[in-house]
Amino acid sequence: MQDPSQLFQLETDTPQEDLRASTMIVSFGGLIDAGQAQKLLTDHILETLDSQVVASFDIDQLLDYRGRRPVMTFDRDHIAAYDDPTLLLHRVVDEEGTPFYVLYGPEPDYQWERVIEAVRQLIRMLGVRLVISAHGIPMGVPHTRPVGMTRYATDRSLIPENDPVFGAVQIPASLEQLLHLRLGESGTDAVGFALHVPHYLAQVEFGDAAVAALEAIHAQTGLAIPVADLAAAAGLNRADIQRQIADNDEVTQVVSGLEQQYDAFHEGRQRKSLLATEMAELPSADEIGEQLEAFLREETADDETDEDAGPDFLR
Repeated sequence: MQDPSQLFQLETDTPQEDLRASTMIVSFGGLIDAGQAQKLLTDHILETLDSQVVASFDIDQLLDYRGRRPVMTFDRDHIAAYDDPTLLLHRVVDEEGTPFYVLYGPEPDYQWERVIEAVRQLIRMLGVRLVISAHGIPMGVPHTRPVGMTRYATDRSLIPENDPVFGAVQIPASLEQLLHLRLGESGTDAVGFALHVPHYLAQVEFGDAAVAALEAIHAQTGLAIPVADLAAAAGLNRADIQRQIADNDEVTQVVSGLEQQYDAFHEGRQRKSLLATEMAELPSADEIGEQLEAFLREETADDETDEDAGPDFLR
């Protein structure tokens, strides 16, 4: 492995002892972020709180530009701008003056293990004790019910009241999940939240998932990150979703069926025992895995389409 320290450079002259913070939120996007939950969350944090860039990664070594072409702007008769990708470590200060870090940028295509070692060097350098990640996954759930989530951690004591929905299931790897695994192997605490996003909203914004992620991060870390603006935007998003669904009888029926399945499932969990008929109606871990793999194959195919056209869950 090449020297991981050559992948990043510090962007501040502040002494390292003054840069220490206990929490780092990692936001790489990855192969899947249903409902754009992670992007909405991370953008909200950086737009709402004071922050400064303390380190940058050499993105040229890490990205396949032809696989994910950056956007350029053509203005009448000349090339006016280039939206160059960046992978940056931001030092953010919450409303109570507590610092934390946000590592934000596109998931690298290359050198995953080297990137992970570089992140671990920064973690040791900055005194980080807990790494957090949150992203959306598509699930057969309705948008009219509270957003559920799958919690996972390097140490089960970090999520003491966890009530898993999944058993063992194989999933496509992402850099975030590999980082999580490697941190656990080296004794660093890490917690992840996979927000359950209705599958029919997987490719559009679902603000309620971002709000749920923010609330989960607050509960885990105590960080005072304002939620009002994000919640207000989620409310408008929810109303727009409801309006579009109300105009489509077929989708309305799908949502109604998901509501019945959701209610039956959670009623059964509260009783600590599901009736056999209820169990037969619920997807197994293998079926959920197959649905997720099918979604990811569709995502890969959609990478070649015009991004401006955008997906629409009613099309």
